[in-house]
Amino acid sequence: MGIAGVTGASCHGARRGALASTDPRPYSAEVTSRGVRAGHAPGFDRAVAGLIDVDRRPEVTLAEIPAPQRVAPFAVALSADVEASYPLTSSLQGQAADEPADDDEPLAAGRFVVLHDPGAPSAWDGTWRVVTFARARLEPELAADPMLGSVGWSWLTDALTDAGVVHHALGGTVTRVVSDGFGTMDDQGSTVDLEVRASWTPTGDDLPAQLGTWLEAAVHAGRAAAAARGVRPLRPHRS
Repeated sequence: MGIAGVTGASCHGARRGALASTDPRPYSAEVTSRGVRAGHAPGFDRAVAGLIDVDRRPEVTLAEIPAPQRVAPFAVALSADVEASYPLTSSLQGQAADEPADDDEPLAAGRFVVLHDPGAPSAWDGTWRVVTFARARLEPELAADPMLGSVGWSWLTDALTDAGVVHHALGGTVTRVVSDGFGTMDDQGSTVDLEVRASWTPTGDDLPAQLGTWLEAAVHAGRAAAAARGVRPLRPHRS
């Protein structure tokens, strides 16, 4: 599948226009900012345009979504799904399964938002801020596990450490949401969703590195969800 396209649309605010990709591959597309733009930040367009070239696993799909407004002068947002139809590979060059899983619901899903304020808000300790959210449905038995929150948080911190992505002011929460079905939804039984919310300040404007690292964390969440569904990950690809 390779690098999936990231859809684009016009941005809102004082300045409109798309940041088009020059990549000739048919699955490439354009990335735009849908956030409010107050004035002009020369590095923002360049940094956002680099998102289309991020390396990711074949089971991961990205799409641009409207960015939050009134939070920062410049913003861009992407949604990500870790698809069950592509059992999780062990490397970016992994191969897809011969028989895709019959499940339309993503193993994990989330949002990746980049905020930019040249005024460097004191709470950010920088001019950039990454805000993320990821969710995965796990085995109901894990709801009472006291280590579940720490494990969910480690998906992100391990990915940041392994990638060597330079950042600071990292903070967030891990929430377990337990649901019980009743009445016409009684056959649903009990479910537990793990939600990881995090934000941090990148050092520099290498946004593809930040996005790629977060996608790895989302894949870790997808692995946990795959175990709950009985989806078998592929063995490591050997060249």
